[in-house]
Amino acid sequence: MKFKILKNKWFSNLVTLPKLVFVGFICSLIFFGDNSCMRKLEYNDQINDLKAQIQANKDSAKIYEAKVRELNTDRETLEKIAREKYGMKRVNEEVYITDIP
Repeated sequence: MKFKILKNKWFSNLVTLPKLVFVGFICSLIFFGDNSCMRKLEYNDQINDLKAQIQANKDSAKIYEAKVRELNTDRETLEKIAREKYGMKRVNEEVYITDIP
């Protein structure tokens, strides 16, 4: 019996209501709310994903800029694309389209 009484006194001296409230408040700040650790990790993941998408879009934009530059400077490439993709032809020219790859 004496041991239980000593344990309860020690516990009651260490853990008080203001300490519990303070610890609860700190835990709520860390794990819940707009500035919580979990939300920061989610936001960092989103930021990394968006940075990867931006880099991929920059790379594809460079490819398309090179294609546009080539079309603006090289008439043969422009004519080749017009003939193949859009089925255009010269005056007095006959074009036969086949399905053979």
